[in-house]
Amino acid sequence: MRKIFSTFIVLAVAIAAFGQAKKPILMVVPSDQYCISRGYKMEFENQGMKQVLPDYKAALQNDPDLRLVITKMGQIMADRGFPLKDLEQELKNLEQENAESMMLTSKSSASELAESPIDALKRVAKADIILDLDFQIKRQGPQKYIVFNLKGLDAYTAKQVSGVAGAGSPSTAASPELLLEEAVLSHMDNFNAGLMRHFEDMFAKGREVKVQIKVWSNWGEDLESEFGEDGEELSEIIENWFFDNCVEGRFNLSDASENFMKLEQVRIPMMKTDDRGRERAVDTRSFVRDLQKYLKDMGIPSKLYLRGLGEAWLILGEK
Repeated sequence: MRKIFSTFIVLAVAIAAFGQAKKPILMVVPSDQYCISRGYKMEFENQGMKQVLPDYKAALQNDPDLRLVITKMGQIMADRGFPLKDLEQELKNLEQENAESMMLTSKSSASELAESPIDALKRVAKADIILDLDFQIKRQGPQKYIVFNLKGLDAYTAKQVSGVAGAGSPSTAASPELLLEEAVLSHMDNFNAGLMRHFEDMFAKGREVKVQIKVWSNWGEDLESEFGEDGEELSEIIENWFFDNCVEGRFNLSDASENFMKLEQVRIPMMKTDDRGRERAVDTRSFVRDLQKYLKDMGIPSKLYLRGLGEAWLILGEK
């Protein structure tokens, strides 16, 4: 009896610990292919090239099947304990921020922020994983069935971290959201396990981002200029800063010259303790801003640009 009771206690503690495990924040987004193939798109001229991007707002306003399927997909993930960001609400938040973002330009060059709609959406929503959903409802005689492709994408790197695709069974009466539920449920355990493996890797080894260091042409100094009491080259000072502040010193200086440094696979911590002793989430902006402050203390002003959620440029010489 005592052995059974002890086993029950151990099991209860394990279940409680698992239930308290932090899970990634998700946001379900229709795939580019789904939006663009149905005409929910925006077209731009970018350096003489035509660029076509998905228009999520138009898709949600005009496609009732999409709204039902996204809601159901969110519900399926919420039932498994994953916190969610609602796409429609985040689009509204983005609209409120757009006016401010459009005003965010360099005081010197008037260069605009380079962000695609999905980059801007991810920046506002701050989801960890984007669930990129594509589906098509097909007919087989009087019956309907759904074919789907679901990808879990790291919101910072756009790398696929989990995925599943398949088709449901034909049905005569099922609505789109029920067709989806029936089709995906048998795949969700493996899919969710892939998401959690990636998330646990991020906590252990840091979140992966990219950083570029550039130099304004009118600064008068460059990355080979010497600073500090020891007369170190600026590029060496910056490289040492990354080694000291990345998780386990993990980053890759993939290219460099006297005018730029390109740092990839930069592993930033997920959380940090601020000056007031509070635990704060770390993102690309806050991580590179710490470098900006470090260089400012050395008398080096700079401008911080975000290029999406997972890439930042720090341009040295002026704001």
